[in-house]
Amino acid sequence: MTSAGIPRTPVPDDGARDAGAGALRRLAPPARRFLAHRKGVLVRLALWSLAESGQAFLVGLAVARCVDDGFLAGDPRRGLLWLGVALVAVLSGAPVVRGVFAQLSGLTEPLRDALVRRAVDRSMARAAPGGPGGTDRAAVSRLTNQVEIARDSFAGLVLTLRSFVFTAVGALLGLLSLHPALLVVVLPPLVAGLALFLATLRPMAAAQRRALAADEALGDHAARSRAALRDLAACGTGPGAERRGADLVADAAAQARTLAGWAAVRTAALGVAGHLPVLALLVAVPWLRGRGVSAGALLGAFTYLVQSLLPALHTLMTALGAAGARLLVVLDRILGPEPGAAGPPEACAASTAEGRDRGRLRGTGVRTPAVGGHQVPRAAVPAVELRSVTLSYGVRAEPVLDALDLRVAPGEHLAVVGPSGIGKSTLTRLVAGTLAPSRGEVRVAGGVVTGRPAVELAALRVLVPQEAYVFSGTVGDNLGYLNPHVRRAELGAAVRAFGLEPLVERLGGPDGSVRPAELSPGERQLVALVRAYLSPAPLLLLDEATCHLDPASEARAEEVLAGRPGTLVVVAHRLSSAIRADRTLVLDGERAECGTHGELLVRSPLYRDLTGHWHA
Repeated sequence: MTSAGIPRTPVPDDGARDAGAGALRRLAPPARRFLAHRKGVLVRLALWSLAESGQAFLVGLAVARCVDDGFLAGDPRRGLLWLGVALVAVLSGAPVVRGVFAQLSGLTEPLRDALVRRAVDRSMARAAPGGPGGTDRAAVSRLTNQVEIARDSFAGLVLTLRSFVFTAVGALLGLLSLHPALLVVVLPPLVAGLALFLATLRPMAAAQRRALAADEALGDHAARSRAALRDLAACGTGPGAERRGADLVADAAAQARTLAGWAAVRTAALGVAGHLPVLALLVAVPWLRGRGVSAGALLGAFTYLVQSLLPALHTLMTALGAAGARLLVVLDRILGPEPGAAGPPEACAASTAEGRDRGRLRGTGVRTPAVGGHQVPRAAVPAVELRSVTLSYGVRAEPVLDALDLRVAPGEHLAVVGPSGIGKSTLTRLVAGTLAPSRGEVRVAGGVVTGRPAVELAALRVLVPQEAYVFSGTVGDNLGYLNPHVRRAELGAAVRAFGLEPLVERLGGPDGSVRPAELSPGERQLVALVRAYLSPAPLLLLDEATCHLDPASEARAEEVLAGRPGTLVVVAHRLSSAIRADRTLVLDGERAECGTHGELLVRSPLYRDLTGHWHA
């Protein structure tokens, strides 16, 4: 179960997410097919990389020959000539890099296009009839952020892996050509550091996967909570959603700490592979000199390490550690199996969205109500009472409601009309207790609503907003959610009264399943209205809750609701709703007028204008 209709977003589970090997197995076949169709690009890329290997080989060799055959041999001209060879080798790196990047686009852009197609196909398949259904909230992230991460990470991996392999081949051949003993000193720390690094790849990828899953879960919960703000307020389940968010934040932080721990191990591996070979070479200089290694060969070996081998190794380890893990996780997200759908949401009488009302209303002391043509004594406890209520959505903002007084008698049917954004929905939220006034007091059944527990408010009133909320479950569960003790006969009578029999029969009766996406907006509104009708709460608030119904269905629904024991307050969508009410409250931004249809035609220019507009 969830809070206020928000499906519970699962916290990533270690067993479910620690699937680096499984991801590799899933991704290996499509990776092989992708590369098999681009053999020409790979061959051209290898040819340019061979030039890079030759460049690495020449630089160290030229330095060694410059020292041994040139300056130490007393031949500066030859020494300068070998330095010139080293300089040419270094400068040749620019056209090599240019050629590599020219071929790289032949791999990265087709990959990006394929991933975009896959992401779109998955999202469309989910939304198509017969698919899993529901909104694919991760689709935008896959199409934008994750696809770009995959392309950039893949490009970085190709560049660094290719560079390391061919540079390492050139540098190691150069060390071998200078003296085999150099390899004996340099290779062990290199291999040890690289092995330690490779050992971190799988757990690092798993940690990266869990961290990404935790981040997605937190983002999904935030999106669902933002869309269900009215649910949270109306059902009083905001604290539960807040605790859920705190759990997800804590989990995301824990996964980030785990990821940082593995990053520390990877840094240690980088230190072993990146610094120990140089230290080992320095320590072994006497041993190497005793075996006939010349000064030029030693200087050439240092050149191979510092200029070629160690920078390439550092770049490879950094790229595999960051870009490699990201690429594996993101590709598995896009190409892997469709994640399971969230569980069914918990029901709530309120909907999930409401625009903030704009404008200003100044109260003028609304008259004591008359119900059915009879004056109600002021001594009677009002069903709803507003005492000098003022509400602003900001410290410096103009008040939406300004010193408004209103009394609604028990059993009265009140309609609320006015231009869009004038404060009608704000008024219903104040009465429902989901919004606190800036000043003044709102009472329901004689008690102040501000600060009352959600359980007490739920027993006093039901709020049905414009976007009716229907949840996955049975028809009976949806209709009887606000009255768990409702009898099957009462439920059937309510269905008949609202004309909902065709929909109930289509869904398979009271025990049939409801899929919210398959209901029209009008059908969802009728379900919500029947649910509110069956509620034992004495006050019913309709915030344009019939706007998707045709006039005949709206009139039938309001007639049934008006006959229900208790008080009815309706934010009118059509003028006919105001005419059917005992009284109508007109919000015009400057003053409030309340009275019968005939009285308002005399007293309120705005009501006369609205009457003419609606009739037209």
